Amino acid sequence: MTITTEKKFIPSPKLLADSNKERLSCGHRMCPGCTLGVILKAVLSSTEDPVIVVSATGCLEICTGAFPFTSWQTPWIHSLFENSASVASGLDALKKAWERKGILNEKQKKIKILAMGGDGASYDIGFQWISGALERGHDFVYLCTDNEGYMNTGYQRSSATPWAAHTSTTPIGTDSYGKINSRKNITEIFAAHHIPYIAQSSPSHFSDLAKKAHKAFHAPGPAFLNVLSSCTTNWKFPPEKSLEVLDLAVKTNFWPLYEVEQGDYKINLENKNRRPIEDWLSMQGRFKHIMKNPELLKKVQKEVDDNFSKLKIKTTTV
Repeated sequence: MTITTEKKFIPSPKLLADSNKERLSCGHRMCPGCTLGVILKAVLSSTEDPVIVVSATGCLEICTGAFPFTSWQTPWIHSLFENSASVASGLDALKKAWERKGILNEKQKKIKILAMGGDGASYDIGFQWISGALERGHDFVYLCTDNEGYMNTGYQRSSATPWAAHTSTTPIGTDSYGKINSRKNITEIFAAHHIPYIAQSSPSHFSDLAKKAHKAFHAPGPAFLNVLSSCTTNWKFPPEKSLEVLDLAVKTNFWPLYEVEQGDYKINLENKNRRPIEDWLSMQGRFKHIMKNPELLKKVQKEVDDNFSKLKIKTTTV
């Protein structure tokens, strides 16, 4: 089994120290406790090369680019809900065409392209656009900020929503215990596209996320980052507990930190004393009904354990 304990990766000191070079400035409109800003801080400070950002419709776009205001200090494009990967593909094609014509200078040749969307835009609405862009081999990074539902429209379920979670479209009641379907494993689906780099991370592990973003930006082709992003409003926990909730997602193996580099699976953090899933569930109001039902709790724990066992098998080498 390839389980690694990576050296701490420090994002660009220059970008972190100089507020004038922050690619996402303060003053955005994200909710208190939202971790989208932390995620972008880690990702955008992982390279000193120029970055063009493409954002799908969603919480991030609404909170950072509502006309006539913007929090972006790097080129930024607001695409439709479904097509940020397609816009990134077009940028990549344009960059390569201009490079062939000798139009770009040395700095412009280093431009990185970052497309992003929430789980609604990534797991569901834009799924085929991302798949097509990765299969064609366009050189860009796709960042999914996964908060497990359609949050900016009132928390409807998405295919990233965990089994048994209470949402506005999968409410709990006398005849319902929440969402009846398991969440889609999009990280594994895109790993099956055989692209150079895939990784799963969390802003609770800032250095891990920054290091993986650095690898993604400098991979020889498309890369995909799936990052868990807590939503204090709809997961229903106190804003100051955001990173604690995400840390428990990792420590319970609900959200394992791993990467797939040129087809080689590596688990980046081994939980020698894995915390029970109830430690994570009990912090969130959307799962309070599970805590009252031992059978549901047992089923959630089994699903988490089974998923992690399948991941470990893939990291086993003969």
